[in-house]
Amino acid sequence: MKAVLAALAANLGIAVSKFVAFALTGSSSMLSEAIHSVADSGNQILLIIGNKRSRKTADTHHPFGYGRRRYIYGFIVAIVLFLVGGVFSLYEGIHKWQHPEPLTDWWIAVLVLLVAITLESLSFRTAIREANRSRGRRSLARFVRDARQPELPVILLEDAGALVGLCFALAGVGLAVITGNGRFDAMGAMAVGLLLVVIAMFLSREMTTMLVGESALPEEVEAIRTALESSGGVLRVIHLRTMHVGPDELLVGAKIAVAHSGTGLEIAADIDDAERALRAAVPTARYVFLEPDIDRTPHAAD
Repeated sequence: MKAVLAALAANLGIAVSKFVAFALTGSSSMLSEAIHSVADSGNQILLIIGNKRSRKTADTHHPFGYGRRRYIYGFIVAIVLFLVGGVFSLYEGIHKWQHPEPLTDWWIAVLVLLVAITLESLSFRTAIREANRSRGRRSLARFVRDARQPELPVILLEDAGALVGLCFALAGVGLAVITGNGRFDAMGAMAVGLLLVVIAMFLSREMTTMLVGESALPEEVEAIRTALESSGGVLRVIHLRTMHVGPDELLVGAKIAVAHSGTGLEIAADIDDAERALRAAVPTARYVFLEPDIDRTPHAAD
């Protein structure tokens, strides 16, 4: 949430300054960037609402809780970014390409864009710091693809996209001023729109896989398997399935092989020990279901 709040504060201030700059200069790139900042601000508000609503206590209708609401709001963010940010910027750019207009007071637009780049860089730095705490040895690109928490990937992509978009807008304004051709400003707006559409498509794909139900990370699956098989009463893990029922909540179902001669009480105690070992190894394992069985592999019969 620290990264989300930092991005929200930056985007609200940037949006206001961009609208003022657009009113004074008439720059299409500036208007596209202003809409972009409004969309980003709305997205951060949606992420905050989703995070708060996901904390609702599990009940009979939703026995596994409401954690997936964070994925739903992340998906809505991708749609908002696509419709409000990308499509509008493309429309504005195409319109100004067909009806180019000269820029007035261009220095205001340049000044606002430079200030916006500075503020977005600070927000991006905060998002990277927060990501570094949980990404381990994974690259940022791998972290975005592997993340089960929707907020940080969304903010990282939004901030990265905002920085690139600002550079597009700055290039469009600069070329329009140098050449006197307003179509360069329109090209800047269209470039911003295309960038937002690409980011939105990627985000919607990632949020869709989260909504469908992703497994635990490979290292978490291995930790679960190791914890179970290291427990005294477990001979081996026969089957193991995991699924995120929320960004920070795992459902774990496993069939475990136990000793043939164990009594009911002994098997129950072994299951309890295995569950404690599993939860200690992977604290996000909120819902654990272990089924005892007899190992029927050839080596077990020997």
